[in-house]
Amino acid sequence: MSAHIDGIVALMPREPGVYIMKGDEGQIIYIGKAKVLRSRVQQYFRPNAHDGRRQFRALVRNVRDLEYIVTDTELEALILEANLIKAHKPRYNISLKDDKKYPYIRITKEAFPRVVVTRDVVKDGSRYLGPYTDVRAMRRMVETMHRLFRIRSCDYDLPKANVRLCLDYEIKRCDGPCEGLIVADAYQKIVDEAVLFLTGRHTQVMVTLKERMKRAAEALRFEEAAIYRDRIQALEQASSRQKVVSNDLTDWDAIAVAREDDEACGVVMEVRDGRLIGRQNYFLGGVLDASEEEVVSKFVQLFYATATFVPREVCLPGDIEDRETVLDWLTERSEGGVEMRVPQRGDKFRLIKMAENNARLLLTERRLKRENRRSQAPAAVQALQRDLHLEKPPRWIEAVDISNIQGSDPVASLVCFVDGRARKREYRHFKITGIEGPNDFAMMQQVVTRRFKRLMEEGKSFPDLLLIDGGKGQLSSVVEALRALGIEDQPVIGLAKRLEEVFLPGLSDPQNIPKSSSSLKLLQMLRDESHRFAIEYHRKLRDKRTLTSELDEIPGVGPSRRIALLKHFGSVKRIREAEVEEVAEVDGVGLRLAEVICEGLQK
Repeated sequence: MSAHIDGIVALMPREPGVYIMKGDEGQIIYIGKAKVLRSRVQQYFRPNAHDGRRQFRALVRNVRDLEYIVTDTELEALILEANLIKAHKPRYNISLKDDKKYPYIRITKEAFPRVVVTRDVVKDGSRYLGPYTDVRAMRRMVETMHRLFRIRSCDYDLPKANVRLCLDYEIKRCDGPCEGLIVADAYQKIVDEAVLFLTGRHTQVMVTLKERMKRAAEALRFEEAAIYRDRIQALEQASSRQKVVSNDLTDWDAIAVAREDDEACGVVMEVRDGRLIGRQNYFLGGVLDASEEEVVSKFVQLFYATATFVPREVCLPGDIEDRETVLDWLTERSEGGVEMRVPQRGDKFRLIKMAENNARLLLTERRLKRENRRSQAPAAVQALQRDLHLEKPPRWIEAVDISNIQGSDPVASLVCFVDGRARKREYRHFKITGIEGPNDFAMMQQVVTRRFKRLMEEGKSFPDLLLIDGGKGQLSSVVEALRALGIEDQPVIGLAKRLEEVFLPGLSDPQNIPKSSSSLKLLQMLRDESHRFAIEYHRKLRDKRTLTSELDEIPGVGPSRRIALLKHFGSVKRIREAEVEEVAEVDGVGLRLAEVICEGLQK
């Protein structure tokens, strides 16, 4: 432990709070909570300390700084820890992998409230339900709610003058609050019933509607009674599609988690009035070394930190870490007391098993989708396969370019793109030797021969496509080089710069690839990248040759004196601009040699 960390730990209070570990660049790498801050943090830095996690030693080794926040209670520390992990997503913490903005249902705070879907929670007095991870099911539920309850869908700030009735009123989807056809109190009762429906309290809504239908019929208001009757029938039809999972007509959630390597999926089955109304799921990362108790505990915290409703009962597959603290926190967030149970049999046990099976299937589905994305070629690569009539998608493409000035310092570059992206660790430079003058055809032959001969010696696969910077002449020379190596089936093309024409072996005319095609743009990217890489290398060699020759041609300046001069002045240009006396000050260079050097460089 460094003296810096040791000093911070020594000053930590013996109080509850949150500790924050930082890495080399000040980034947060781990956030934890503690009942006693100093004691907990000291455990990390004791000799031979280990808490069973494989990442433990890597975490401790990477800690460069520590911060801490003192809280009044352990419960406050738990809440703060959850919020900080959600905000910073530290490398060594368990955190949500798909932490995107899921939608909420918003009941606006207005005289005539609206029910809308939103992804932003704003503290404007509105009520929010959610979040919902199954967006499609949520939208179906909102559509059903609008059919059952006459909630306005317009955006007007009511009451407002000069607002006329719309189509919703004509098709009996709204009671016309815009023209004062329903008072605010009566409209609010409809909204309250809609909220009960959205939160799964169908039985309560049904009882209310039946009482109102009965009162309306007794008062001989038969048209009003018929409206309630139609709502009751529609609600019964909607409820019949929901699975009855328990005779217990209370609200409760069944939670389960499935794990695979460093990833986990947590599923919450939401039961309201004995009916299964929905399933929420989230994916977690960083769980490889965590215990089952810790993973489930973190999932419970992460899920209910954003949930707008906490039921009276939470059913879990087993005991969890920090059970009492988490229970106190849930009780604080709920409208009443909360119980945590671990069912061993019955309806609740079966639903936990269903949740566990769902979590396992979701995790497998996510892995298969990820593997499918990896195996599927990008659109530009598929377009290239189509336009060039290749047997398979050219996922691995290599491009070759030559760079020289009238045959001097000839070099070549080879760049590699995999799935349309540059893979720079596969880039190669070539110094071309034994070729006199600017002979691009022979240079291209030499580079391709060397490249493919090396691949054959190392037993490596050939690229799916070889791109040559040039037209028919360069392409023919490359095909000849490949045949000399016994390679007949290597896909190879040439891209001519002037008209961006693509040539294939054996065809005299260029391929007709549309200028807007993504395949041509991909080839241009490859050609431009290979050109850039070749020019950079050529300039480097040319500058090195120029720098060396100017000093080496001066009598009396050998390798040692050349190094001493460049080290002292930094460049040949500065030596040329220096006075004779300044050059003479360099070790090993006297006044007479300094005069020779200055005279030689001026020439």
